[in-house]
Order: sequence, then C-alpha cells, then structure tokens
Amino acid sequence: MSDHSFVTSLSWTGSTGTGYDVYAREHELAMAGDVVRASSAAAFLGDPFRPNPEQLLVAAASSCQLLSFLAVAARARLDVVDYRDEAVGHLLEGDRPMWVARIVLRPHITLGEPAPRAKVERLIEVAHRECFIAASLRSEIAIEPVLVGVAD
Repeated sequence: MSDHSFVTSLSWTGSTGTGYDVYAREHELAMAGDVVRASSAAAFLGDPFRPNPEQLLVAAASSCQLLSFLAVAARARLDVVDYRDEAVGHLLEGDRPMWVARIVLRPHITLGEPAPRAKVERLIEVAHRECFIAASLRSEIAIEPVLVGVAD
C-alpha cells in the first residue's frame, strides 16, 4: 500500500498587535508551484475579492467530484463532453466551533452520446463514493445534477 502526501505552503506577515478588527487577513498559499493570494471571508473582515478557506474547501469537493465522475464515466464508456459546477458551501454559525455543515454540488453534465439517465445517475453516486475529499469530510455533500443528452 502506498502513502500519498500533498504538500502546500502558506505565508503571512503582519501584526495582530493592532487588534482583531484591523490586522491583515491576506496570505499566500503555494501549491505545485502556483501561488494563490487568499484571505478570510468578508464576514470575518477579510478581502471579498480573494478566495477564502471555505471557498477552497468547496472548490476541493467540486473538483474531486468532477475528477471522480470523469474517471468512472470513462471506465463505463460514457462520453462526457462538458461538465460545469456551481457549488456552494453552508457555514453554520449557531454551534461552536462553526463548521461547513453542507456542500451542494450542482454539476451540469453534457453527454456526447445518449445514455440512460439511470446509468448516469448511478455513476454520479459511484463517483461520490470514490471521491477522496468527500470521504475525508464530515460535511453533508448533496449532488443536484442537471443532465443533458440522456435518454429517459
């Protein structure tokens, strides 16, 4: 059995000595040579024009579902020609600690050749079970697909 590691690095400079309301939330994340400037969410005094950890979590779940679905579709000889997702994560503020309790994935999947709806829906479920990120989270992940090119 192999063990896989996924390395990122993070850097921040500033001073929290100025108080909670004014210290800089912007920081840099480096992954595989790319640098992303991130911040906390606007609700937590961050820069609304930079990605925040909650968005990165939702993006990871969305990306993993895409990659898992493409893999199972290819193995099943299903011709997927387009896949888009508008995903959203829901952070609950009532309980402490706060957490992203629910992630809704809304993949819009277009097939090049018609396939039975039941087959495509089953492959979406298989992909969800095979998604490493989904398996790593305690968040509920709901998938609400829109399918184009299926045979009913």
